[in-house]
Amino acid sequence: MATDRSKGEVWVFAEQEEGVLSDVPRELLGKGRELADRLGVPLAAVLMGHCVEALAAPLFEAGADKVRLIEAPELKVFRGMPYRHALVKAIRETAPQIVVFGATHMGRDLAPAVASELKCGLTADCTDLQIGDFTDKKTGEEFKNILMQIRPAFGGNIIATIVNPRNWPQMATVREGVMKPLATQPGRTGELVRHEAGLDGADIPVEVLEIVRRHSSVNLKGARIIVAGGAGVGSRENFKLLHDLADALGGAVGGSRAAVDLGYLEHERQIGQTGVTVRPALMISCGISGAVQHLAGMQDSAKIIAINTDKDAPIFKVAHYGIVGDLNVVVPKLIKAIKG
Repeated sequence: MATDRSKGEVWVFAEQEEGVLSDVPRELLGKGRELADRLGVPLAAVLMGHCVEALAAPLFEAGADKVRLIEAPELKVFRGMPYRHALVKAIRETAPQIVVFGATHMGRDLAPAVASELKCGLTADCTDLQIGDFTDKKTGEEFKNILMQIRPAFGGNIIATIVNPRNWPQMATVREGVMKPLATQPGRTGELVRHEAGLDGADIPVEVLEIVRRHSSVNLKGARIIVAGGAGVGSRENFKLLHDLADALGGAVGGSRAAVDLGYLEHERQIGQTGVTVRPALMISCGISGAVQHLAGMQDSAKIIAINTDKDAPIFKVAHYGIVGDLNVVVPKLIKAIKG
């Protein structure tokens, strides 16, 4: 491996919309800090938009050593072509060794386009990133300090580790909520580096006429207590019991993919590999068997209470407390005890 490549920075794409940073950059900077320190290189946040320089301060406070700022009127709202062009230009000028995006709507649009233009690899929907060594079994070639891109595969039945030792930068998108942000360090500063977007005279085929948003009333990621239901709840009407329990505890209601697919609750409440990842102080799981895909989104909860009629349900393997019984009997008793 060429020496100069191993000195490249670790980059985190700092997603923002209308001048507001999402929660994802803070999560990614937490993991990025770990990776950069292991490699002994700077950690940089890439901030793109128009008149967004003020957002550099919270990125420094979240752990970035540098903020690489790319501003242009064409970048005011996200559009694939100008964002791709400007980011590829900055990558070619600076040669980072790792570039990480959130697996958001924006990240899933931008990251593959950048990887395609740079002719490098991209691993999507990672749940962990580590630095390690790799030996090519075919050639015997050894690679030191490579990005190990870890994600579920084959429907969540196995965990795959993917490497990209030759065609850099090493790129990945990371699922929301799986990385822990660092504690904010008020007043922390760093180096602001400006990059030209290079969009003068560019023909941008898409024009944004209006942005219409529907704000979710559910914030599972921020909930300290979650009551979650699965297919075992039995019906949408039965979910009222879970809402009553959540109300008694001051918590939120979520569910498994099976419950969502059956129409018992809305997709925005789905917890798991294809939903949101949560880490509440208390998770009460009702009628959820514990498929790998669901466990991936909630197993880091501080305390897990599982209620299921099947004593052999996989959910009991991760639960701190298990109740074998009918949730229609158990949950009303819990509500009565809490209110009492």
